[in-house]
Amino acid sequence: MTEQLVQPAPDVVRTAPRPDMVTYARLDLRRQLRDTFGMFFIVGLPTFMFLVFGLGSDEQVGSGNVGMYIMISMAAYGAVTATTGVAGSAATEQVMGWGRQLGLTPMRPSAFVAAKAAIAMLVALMPVTLIFAIGALTGARGSWSDWVLAALLVWFGSALFAIYGLAMSLVFRGPNATGIASGMIVIMAFLGNVFTPMSGLLLDIGRLTPLYGYAALARFPLTEGYLPVGGRDALWLPVANVLAWTVIFSLLALWGVRRSRART
Repeated sequence: MTEQLVQPAPDVVRTAPRPDMVTYARLDLRRQLRDTFGMFFIVGLPTFMFLVFGLGSDEQVGSGNVGMYIMISMAAYGAVTATTGVAGSAATEQVMGWGRQLGLTPMRPSAFVAAKAAIAMLVALMPVTLIFAIGALTGARGSWSDWVLAALLVWFGSALFAIYGLAMSLVFRGPNATGIASGMIVIMAFLGNVFTPMSGLLLDIGRLTPLYGYAALARFPLTEGYLPVGGRDALWLPVANVLAWTVIFSLLALWGVRRSRART
């Protein structure tokens, strides 16, 4: 009789992590969406900037027009703001002790990471979808391959800044770490040729910054690397930029994890 009562328990333990992960992801996504201030910077601000600078911009750029060029740039800015914020908050939660609370639940650390990654990419999809939809309705012009490739590069490429958000939050270790990481995105966007075309020394410096390679790669299907101010970036340049910063951010995140473990 005792064996019959005890035997079902392992099945319950094995199946518990999956609904817990889904439940956590659902609740955390709801929390992210209720953050009006955060969602304004992720969705509202890039959309507003596109409406201000992108509408009526029908001059030829590559295989499309200026409207599409600005649309891709603003969608990229919104996507990286999303992944930086969500990943940064995950690291901060772990540093501030939330990880120990989750350790009391059936959800494994790998499930927590998977849930946060899914949330980051879902939130990043929101500004990309909205801005591309507005662009399609307001005269952004390009070939169908430009639209598809640009959308995929903007969305998947924003995962690089999830690593960045994680690294910065682990390095700075504090409740303000996510805010610092998000604030630095604005500076990197200016240097990365996202908000306004640069030339000369600023352009040379900008080519070395993280957002330059990501934004240039997302716009490459449209522009083939040609710059509004003249000149052209070969495809290897944005690819090398993205790969280099992926390695740098990953090493920073790894160092941050090791430092946090050394202090506990």
